[in-house]
Amino acid sequence: MGKKGKKGSETPCAETFEPLPFEGKTLATIVLLLRSPEEDILAKACEAIHIFAEKGDENQVSLLGLGALEPLGHLITHTNQLVRRNAFMALGIMANNDVVRIALKKIDVIPSIIDKLSPEEDIVVHEFATLCLASLSVDFVCKAQIFDNKGLPPLIRLLSSPDPDVMKNSLETIFNLVQDHQSRLAVHELGGIPPILDLLKSDFPVIQQVALKTLQNVTVDQESCHTLREKQGFEKLMDILSNTEFKDLHAEALLVVVNCMNDSESLQVIHKSGGLMRLMEFVVTPNMPEIQSNAVKCIARVAQSSENRKLLHEQNVEKVLVELLSVGDVSVNTAACKTVFAMSSHLASKDSFRDLGGIPEVVRLLSNDSLVLREAATQALSKLTHSNQLNAFAVYEAEGHEILVQQLYGSCPSTVANSAATLGNMAGQEVIRCSVLSHGAIRALVEPLKSRDTRVLVNATLCLAVLACDKEARAELLRAGGLHPLVNLLHTDQKEVFHNACLAINLCSSDVPAAVEMCKFGALERLQQINQSATHRSSFSRLAMMSLLNSNLSVKYSLTGHLAPTDIISDGFYDTGKAPAGQRILTLKELSEQPVNEQRPVIVVNTAKAKKKEDDKRKEENQNETPQRKPWKMMEDVFLQVLLKEAKESIIPLSDEREQCAALARLVSEAMGGAVEMEKLHEVPWLLHLSELKFLLQSNVVPIGLINRGIYCHRALLFKCLADRIGMSCTLVRGEYNRAWNEVLLFNGNPSRKEQSSKPCRYIVDLMHQPGSLLKASTPAALQYQTL
Repeated sequence: MGKKGKKGSETPCAETFEPLPFEGKTLATIVLLLRSPEEDILAKACEAIHIFAEKGDENQVSLLGLGALEPLGHLITHTNQLVRRNAFMALGIMANNDVVRIALKKIDVIPSIIDKLSPEEDIVVHEFATLCLASLSVDFVCKAQIFDNKGLPPLIRLLSSPDPDVMKNSLETIFNLVQDHQSRLAVHELGGIPPILDLLKSDFPVIQQVALKTLQNVTVDQESCHTLREKQGFEKLMDILSNTEFKDLHAEALLVVVNCMNDSESLQVIHKSGGLMRLMEFVVTPNMPEIQSNAVKCIARVAQSSENRKLLHEQNVEKVLVELLSVGDVSVNTAACKTVFAMSSHLASKDSFRDLGGIPEVVRLLSNDSLVLREAATQALSKLTHSNQLNAFAVYEAEGHEILVQQLYGSCPSTVANSAATLGNMAGQEVIRCSVLSHGAIRALVEPLKSRDTRVLVNATLCLAVLACDKEARAELLRAGGLHPLVNLLHTDQKEVFHNACLAINLCSSDVPAAVEMCKFGALERLQQINQSATHRSSFSRLAMMSLLNSNLSVKYSLTGHLAPTDIISDGFYDTGKAPAGQRILTLKELSEQPVNEQRPVIVVNTAKAKKKEDDKRKEENQNETPQRKPWKMMEDVFLQVLLKEAKESIIPLSDEREQCAALARLVSEAMGGAVEMEKLHEVPWLLHLSELKFLLQSNVVPIGLINRGIYCHRALLFKCLADRIGMSCTLVRGEYNRAWNEVLLFNGNPSRKEQSSKPCRYIVDLMHQPGSLLKASTPAALQYQTL
C-alpha cells in the first residue's frame, strides 16, 4: 500500500542536516540534542532523526549505537504535541529494524505506546504508534506485553480509523496477536470480528489480505464462526470469491471458508447461498494451484458429514477428484487425496473412485518426493481398501503393495500407520497376502512394532495378525527378531494395541519354535499377571495365553498341571515340576546348561534315534580343528525307544480299549519298578535313584527311559507319552506331593456283543499298586490313588 500525502508540514529529506535551522552538524550532536530542555530543539532533533532513519537499516543501527533509542522512548510521552509526534515518527521507522526491535524490548516502551492510542491523540501519532506495535508484535514476549497492557481494545477501535495506514498497522498487530489462543478469544469477546469483516471492502488490497489472514486465525474457534455467520460474513466472503477482480484474495478467502466448514450451521448457510456450487466451480476450473487446493480443502471439510457426502456424490465429485490427482501440483494432489479419504466413508464413492481409475492414480502418488503427499496418499488408500476387496485388489493390480511395504521403513508415523492399515486390509486375500509377504512385509513391520506412536502400533499389530495366518510369515517373524517387540507390547496401556498384540501372539503361537521364543521373552508371565487382574484381563489375553500353552506343553503342564487328551506329547517335552506363579520357566537347553544341583531332576521325553550323517561328521572334524562350543543336543533315550517299540507291537493289536489301557499300564509299571503295595510306598528308593542318575549323567536333565524306580508322577508321564504315540486318548494331571495320574474315557459293556453304554465313563488308571486296574473317577478308590 503506497504512502499517503504528508500529514502536515515535514522537513525536506536530505543526506545531511544542513537544512535544519540549528547548528547541529553531526549525527552524534543531533542525538545529544534529544536531551535538550528546549521543546523547539527537541522537535527538530526528532524530525532530523526521522529523516535520517528513513534512509535505511544502516542508519537505524547507527542511531541505536549512538544511544538515540532511550531518549526517543521518553519523548513519545512529552507534553508537547509536536515533540511527541516527531518522536513517534522516528521511533516507528527505527522499530522496523530487527536489531533495534531487540533493543526496544528492553526499555519497556509498550505501555507508553498503547497509552497514546487514545481517540484524542494526533492521527500521525496513531500511525507510527501502531507501526511500532506491528513491528514489536512479531515477538512472543512483546505480544504478551501488548495483551497484558490491554492493547487490543484501542487497536480494534482503530480498525475504523479514517487513515488507511492506521487501519493497516492496527490490523497487522491484531493479526500477530491472534496467533495465540487467549488473544483470539479476546478479539471475539471485544467485538473485533465485525470491523475486520468491514475491512474486506477496503480499497487497499493489502488491508483485505491481512483481514482475511486474521479471520483465518480467529475462525479456528467455533464461537467466532458463529459470529461470522451472524454478521453476514459468508456473504462477504462469497462476494470476494465471485469477483474475478479479487482473484488474488481467493486463496485466503477459501481458507476462512475451510475453517467454518467445521460448523454444521455454516455448511447449511453456504449450501443455501449457492456457495457449494461456487466451490465446485473453483475445483473444476483451471486456476492458481493455491486457489484450487484451498477449494478442494473446503470440499474435504464439507465431506465430513454423511449427508454432505451423499450430496457431493450426486454432484459427481469423484470424477473431479480423480482428475485433480493427475494435476502436476503437490498441494492440489495432497488436498485431493485428503478429500478422497473423506469421501471414501460413502460406500458408493469408494466404488466410483475404482471405476473411474482413481486408485492407480493414488498409488502413483506414493512415489512422490513430498512426505506430505505420500502421507495423504496412504491415508486415502487405507480408507479406500477398508472392507472393500475389489479396491484392495485394484491396489494390488497397480503394484501398490510393493511401494506400501517400503513405506513401512519411512520416518513419518502417519504414513507408516496408513501403509500398515492398507496392507492389513489387502492381506485378507490369499493371493495378495503371498505377494505382500514376498516383498518383505514381515521384516518391514519389525521397526513399527517398536514405535511409540499409538496409531502405528495399532495398525502394525493388526497387519501382523493378518499376515501371520501364513506359516512362512511366522517363521520369518522369528528370524527377523520381531517376536521380542511383539511380546513387549503386552505391557502397553493402549487397549487396542494390546488386543491386536494378543491376536498376533495367538496366531504366532501355532508354531512351536515361535511359542518357545515368546515364552523366553516373558510372554506367559505377563499374560498370567494380566489374566489374574479383574480389570485388565479379557478374552484376548486368555486366548493368547491358551495358544501359547497349547504350543508349549512343557510350560502348560508346569503352570496348569493338566494336559488334555488333545495335548499330544512330542519329543523335547520336559517336566520341571510345578512352577511358582509368575516365574519364567527355563527352556530345556537352559536347564541342560545349569550345573548339577540338589533340586528335583527335569524329566525329558525323547524317542528320536540319533542319526549321524557324513556331513555331520565332517562338521565335527572341522570343530576339532578350530575349537569352539559344540551346539546343544538333546540326549538320546534308547530305553524309551525300546518301550515304545514294545508298546506298538503288543498293545496296538489288542481290539478292546480296556485291554489296551490295562496292558499299557502293566508295561509302564514294569519299566518303573513294578507294583508297590500302598503300605510299602515309602520304601521305594526313587529319590536316591534319581540322584544317582543325575550324578551319572552330570546333568539335571534325566531321560524318562532311564528311570526304573519311579512313582506316580514318573509313571503317569510315561503312560501319557506312550499312549499318545500309539493313539490312545488320556489326560495327564498333576496332584500334590508328587502325585500324578492319567484319566481315560471308556464305554461300559462288552464291545464284542455291542453292549456299550451310550455315554463313556471316566476312569483313573492305576500304575502303582494294582497296575492295569481302572478306578472309576470320584470313587473312594480313585480319590485314595490321587491324594496322600
